[in-house]
Amino acid sequence: MERVTDWIALWRDLQEAQARSWQSDRTRAPEDAWRDKARAFAAGIAKRWSTPDSSRGTVAVWLDAHPGSSVVDVGAGTGAWAAFLAGHAGKVTAVEPSPAMVEVMRETLAAARVTNVEVVQAAWPDAPLEPHDASLCAQAMYGFADFPAFVRSHERVTRRHCFLLMRAPVMDGVMAEVSRRVWGHPHDSPNFQVGYNALLQLGILPDVVMEDSGLWEPWSSASPAEAVAEVKRRFGLGERSEHDAFLRDLMERRLTPVEGRYQWPRGVRSALVHWDVGEQRSRS
Repeated sequence: MERVTDWIALWRDLQEAQARSWQSDRTRAPEDAWRDKARAFAAGIAKRWSTPDSSRGTVAVWLDAHPGSSVVDVGAGTGAWAAFLAGHAGKVTAVEPSPAMVEVMRETLAAARVTNVEVVQAAWPDAPLEPHDASLCAQAMYGFADFPAFVRSHERVTRRHCFLLMRAPVMDGVMAEVSRRVWGHPHDSPNFQVGYNALLQLGILPDVVMEDSGLWEPWSSASPAEAVAEVKRRFGLGERSEHDAFLRDLMERRLTPVEGRYQWPRGVRSALVHWDVGEQRSRS
């Protein structure tokens, strides 16, 4: 008999495993993990957004068809999405817990001369918000182990339409190969494939747009040994050695020497899932 995957439980398990790997990384600043990385993160988004993409296009089309709409941007980060939304919405509420991110976000909004964005420094879903016409969460859902509670918190503040932008790894990527070896499935972390199926499990039937801007910039490592150490950290393997030979062989096979470093194959793009809240409520 074929085994049926509990995608909600898989999301929880992957998030908890990811949280454990973060906690073992002593280089992270516990008071604000983004303190030393917010500006580099903003620069990376600016580079990736140098050309149009289907995710922004899809959101813009919806907002332009509903002029004057209000939008809540959950996990707004450095404000790239908030500034973009401001050009298509009547009002944007940008919710972000990191002080470092908020600082850069305010600079982003000021540089774009945006005046219709309210910045709320708070963790989701603790921020007390009135319902908005639409909600967006771009790559900020991975810290929530309870995926149904996260989705329902969006729907509670959304009158009309929810958007979730998630990472969509290729199923033959390096991390997928490691995950098959270590965990028996290709999912190394919470992602689109797991989240989409979890939404179906919740009775939500979303539309999907695979982002057409291509795969993200590849990772690089100083050496295959460093790549092995990074993978072991991410999978919480610690001092365990039963996979070491496999990992060394994998990195030798799949990493490419480029200008003194070892480049990983590109393996991730974004996927936008979105649904009309009213339609889902009418089904329930």
